[in-house]
Amino acid sequence: MINDKPRVRFAPSPTGMFHVGGARSALHNWLYARQHGGTLVLRIEDTDASRNRPEWTEGIIRALAWLGIDENQYEGPFFQSANADEHRKAVERLRVAGRAYFCDCTRDDVIARTGDSYKGYDGHCRDRGLQAAPGRALRFRTPDEGTTVVIDLIRGKPAFENATIEDFVIARGDGSVLFMLANVVDDMTQGITHVIRAEEHLSNTPKQQMLWEALGAQPPIWAHVPVVVNEKRQKLSKRRDKVALEDYQAEGYLAEAMRNYLMLLGWAPSGDREIVPWSVIEEEFRLEEVNPSPAFFDVKKLRAFNGEYIRALPLADFIARCRPWLVAPHAPWTPEQYDEDVFAALAPLAQTRVAVMSEITAIVDFAFLDEPEIDEASWNKAMKEPAAAILAAAIETYTDAPWTAEELKSRTEAVGVAHGLKLGKTQAPIRVAVTGRTVGLPLFESLQVLGRDRTLARLRKAATALS
Repeated sequence: MINDKPRVRFAPSPTGMFHVGGARSALHNWLYARQHGGTLVLRIEDTDASRNRPEWTEGIIRALAWLGIDENQYEGPFFQSANADEHRKAVERLRVAGRAYFCDCTRDDVIARTGDSYKGYDGHCRDRGLQAAPGRALRFRTPDEGTTVVIDLIRGKPAFENATIEDFVIARGDGSVLFMLANVVDDMTQGITHVIRAEEHLSNTPKQQMLWEALGAQPPIWAHVPVVVNEKRQKLSKRRDKVALEDYQAEGYLAEAMRNYLMLLGWAPSGDREIVPWSVIEEEFRLEEVNPSPAFFDVKKLRAFNGEYIRALPLADFIARCRPWLVAPHAPWTPEQYDEDVFAALAPLAQTRVAVMSEITAIVDFAFLDEPEIDEASWNKAMKEPAAAILAAAIETYTDAPWTAEELKSRTEAVGVAHGLKLGKTQAPIRVAVTGRTVGLPLFESLQVLGRDRTLARLRKAATALS
């Protein structure tokens, strides 16, 4: 029966950037605790001293806070290394109870006896009565018969034949405790009732459930969420795929868009919709409804999601969120060149055209740099005949034009008619001369904001370059 007040935990290892799969697991745990009036525990599993670094721990805490899981949303952080005494006590209890024994076998020894490099441990030391000594590991004695049934909220009741589970090591020859046991002892110590984690841990679960029972405790309720895969249906890998949450944050993905998208990896809200407020997710999400099949992390879809969220922002909020990308080190202009009023005028045009916040820098740089950064490919494409004639005509007609987007568009259309060109072809050399690129914000609104003098100066410079 599900506990009315569950205690769940998120237990990352501080050995690298924060994985998007880990972020999804954190959201699942947090949301389950909120829905059931329970508690989320943050535990840093830091016992791998050779790989742990303090900055990774700090990165985990910052990433969680960015997602909305700040220090007020969880107990902790607790550190696995601080529970070492309890780990050692559990080892001794299992040894005294006859549930664990010392073993001095090497991998080569096992292969020599079995003749099979793929076969697991053969139980050779079970009844040898070895005592503690340097280099002797402690193995847990698994049952020879029967099955271990795991109660899983997502996968039902997967059963594991005990005969297929080898006697596994719980403490190394130097006495240090392995993750398998430390994880169980920490969960027991912290009163964890539900373990919600990635599918990759499912194979460990029967072993851990045996440890719970051997230590005289009721195992938790398990929930193994589906593995996250790339477009080739391969498990996301930090060596091959873009998986660090911090990278998406740095690129300008919104936390609310990322949070919404991560929750859709294996689950969907009611109706034919995907982009929904967090309040809807919090109301409708059911862990039992998560699909156990692999979940495709579609970066293109996430980008589209983010664009929708950006377009839905109130303008003032959009402007505020742009600010980090309008200053150094992102912006190529100086503080003196930047004009808040000019950006405010361009912001409504830009909001509909950026999919991630970092794109704002390049799309408005023409308004703040003394000269536009000319993209060579754009110049070569746009500055073909009759580009010189178009620029000359534009300079002439713009000189006395009322400086509004509507009038500038009308006069540019007239220039196009005189040269037998549609507006798109006519405005191309003008756009590149003024902004440096063939694509960007609506041209005539941009010219209106830029002003007559700066626009004409850029057109004349481009015309001179062509001549």
